[in-house]
Amino acid sequence: MATRDGAAADRALEQEHLLNALLAERDGLLSVLDRVLALEGTARLIRDVAGADAGFVADTDGADHAVIRWLAGNRTESLRDLVVPKGQGVGGRVLAMGAPVRVSDYVTARSITHQFDAVVQVESLGAMVAVPILKTAGGTETVAVAYAALRGSGAFGDVAVESVQAIAAEATRALRLADRAKAGLDTAVAAERQRMQASLHDSLGAMLFSIGAQVRDLRTTVPDNPLLRTQLCRIESDVSAASRALREALLALSESSPERALPVELAEHCRSYEARTGVTARFVQLGLIQPLDGERTALLISAVREGLLNAEKHAGAGTVIVSLGEVDGGVQVAIADDGQVREPSADEVSFDSAGLGIGLLAERAARLGGRVSLVHDEDGGSTLRMLLPGPVRA
Repeated sequence: MATRDGAAADRALEQEHLLNALLAERDGLLSVLDRVLALEGTARLIRDVAGADAGFVADTDGADHAVIRWLAGNRTESLRDLVVPKGQGVGGRVLAMGAPVRVSDYVTARSITHQFDAVVQVESLGAMVAVPILKTAGGTETVAVAYAALRGSGAFGDVAVESVQAIAAEATRALRLADRAKAGLDTAVAAERQRMQASLHDSLGAMLFSIGAQVRDLRTTVPDNPLLRTQLCRIESDVSAASRALREALLALSESSPERALPVELAEHCRSYEARTGVTARFVQLGLIQPLDGERTALLISAVREGLLNAEKHAGAGTVIVSLGEVDGGVQVAIADDGQVREPSADEVSFDSAGLGIGLLAERAARLGGRVSLVHDEDGGSTLRMLLPGPVRA
């Protein structure tokens, strides 16, 4: 038994080190990636790697059109900021079909429309291939279009098309990292706003209240001096105006969208848990979260509270990981710990082998079409998950 316990502890320590390394690697990647850098780099890769004279990328500004924003190997600015509607030209056909499109000579090709012949001729482009950059690997939603083009004679063969598709696949991964970077930045900004709000309320707010109270006391105790009373009234009025301005500033700092407020709240619960128990607790956001209504947001926060409470009951927990991400079109939180599950005492309430709180969470989640699970690993540790479908949108 001691050997098995020691092996389990070694595995848990190994997993913690691996997680720390992965988190550090993720943080390093997210610190240097953004959407502009990813798509600008894609245009350069197409020119340098795919054997093209020019590479450019159009970003989808809506479901019905894309805009060419990033170019490499261009001779003029004729293509920059060109709006490409769905179905028009090579890129428009990619938007409509969700598949690669190539032509051996752009201005004579019969398979495409020719609204853009003039700007293409300014660049002296002939053969062209365009492929979709997808939102997710294996998905169907096109978020950008990657183009490769040749000048003079020549054509793109199957190998060249596959090369551009491989670059587009790398762009998909880069955009996902960029989205995660943005989510992390938004969460950090919202957390800093929350910290500033609390700091201003506790320091400046208390100071203004104290000054106002002292001025009011002076007005009632000073001798009958009209000039002094007038000055005190003016000071009191200025303090009141400053207090109103502070309240407005605090209100502005507290305003945040639901998708930002949820990660900030979960990260704060992790910090509180770590401060209270001394056990390492980390929050990991797995990509952007679509806006949620108040009921779903509150329920996910309740699940994290219950999961942290569940982890606190376990013996020897060294690490707790709280993750938030989109799964199967919904939003999931998971709270995992590496502690040993203890048997509940006779006076503790149970609910289908789990805490009553978890049972109630499961009932509330089910009313929204969601589900809750609590899994105990045989080598130690537990994971509580809640998955809620996103709200129905008009």
